[in-house]
Amino acid sequence: MPRPLGELEDAVMTRVWKWNRPVTVREVLEDLQQERSIAYTTVMTVLDNLHQKGWVRREAEGRAYRYEAVSTRAAYAAALMNEAWSRSDNPAAALVAFFGMMSAEQREALSDAMRIVQGPENPGSAEPDAER
Repeated sequence: MPRPLGELEDAVMTRVWKWNRPVTVREVLEDLQQERSIAYTTVMTVLDNLHQKGWVRREAEGRAYRYEAVSTRAAYAAALMNEAWSRSDNPAAALVAFFGMMSAEQREALSDAMRIVQGPENPGSAEPDAER
């Protein structure tokens, strides 16, 4: 299970995920600098740490590296939710509480996701056959 990203790690990974291509420290730095004052070496250290933790892969390009996400933000979020749910002593109650916190849009996304997971050949709770 991945450890939750820290604030700066999340800010960096957000850009890597959003751009969905190999990125340089300079590109991430320039985008981050629109929101906060940050040094090149700080961004370089964060990307190096993310590489060591297995969040990004890197490929040398001249004297620098290009970094690319190993998995998607959706996979990261799913792993965090799964970890939190698996730590509950009452998983059903945890799900009920979680669903209760959801907005209407989130519940609709959940319904869409369940239809995708179940697929047409496994509709889940099929309606009783009216001809019986």
